[in-house]
Amino acid sequence: MQTQPAAAPARPGRSGRPPRVQTNLQVTRTEWLSKHMVRVFASGDAFDSFAERYAAKEATDPYIKIFFLDPSLDVELPVNVAELKETLPADKLPVTRTYTVRRVDRETREVVVDFVVHGDEGLAGPWAARAKPGDWMMFNGPGGAYRPAPDADWYLLAGDDSALPAIAAAIEALAPDARGHAFLEVDSEDDVQELETPAGLKIHWLFRHGQTPGTATMLCDAISALEWPEGRVDAFVHGERGEVKSLRDVLFKDHGLSRDQVSISGYWAYGRAEDAFQAEKRTEVGQIFPENVQA
Repeated sequence: MQTQPAAAPARPGRSGRPPRVQTNLQVTRTEWLSKHMVRVFASGDAFDSFAERYAAKEATDPYIKIFFLDPSLDVELPVNVAELKETLPADKLPVTRTYTVRRVDRETREVVVDFVVHGDEGLAGPWAARAKPGDWMMFNGPGGAYRPAPDADWYLLAGDDSALPAIAAAIEALAPDARGHAFLEVDSEDDVQELETPAGLKIHWLFRHGQTPGTATMLCDAISALEWPEGRVDAFVHGERGEVKSLRDVLFKDHGLSRDQVSISGYWAYGRAEDAFQAEKRTEVGQIFPENVQA
């Protein structure tokens, strides 16, 4: 593995935000977890500084924004992406894809990220499927803020393939006596993963069986039909934006939950590339709670 700078120089922060630090790591190995999910392990000189920022988040859903460069640029990696952007035309700018960090392993000094792969569809999935030791993974982050509330009476975790890494990490952080339900939407039985769960947490695997991701209603249907346990719930509901909006109504209208009980977000939107999806976040269609639309 090559030696590289611990991190790219930070860009000045905007609107009071801390500077964004680019981390450059190299793939060490990959592992297929299921038919449609591959795990990528990456390490390098920047591991320690990233691990410190990761630990400081104290979150189970930390995410990074991975940079992908146009292959026609033919630049030597790693590169300072912020500086590179200043020299490129609009049609050659790097693009980002957002992924949850599944784990940071201090023993092996590896950052672990799980990718959903549906053939050659998309950008990050095919990259992860072909990743080999030595490939560069350059990213900003981490972000994220959720961690299961320790004083909840029970937990509700729900999401599709895109939310599976964050939900699995949240489950691992639960107390041994935790109880509740986790609803996980995947394509088929071939996508089921072994998860270490408290005895009181029931896992519900929901299968699309070839139905296009983002068009199913099974998550909303299953949670609507759930016999609601007694006590205060702590909920984590993430996935495709349209289905998350449907679940929003179940949680807040049907069950009267308060905002401080729920972590809810659309990770992606059916029919949208991430660039368009991110741009829509400031519009009404892109908001889970329309009243939060910014001018």
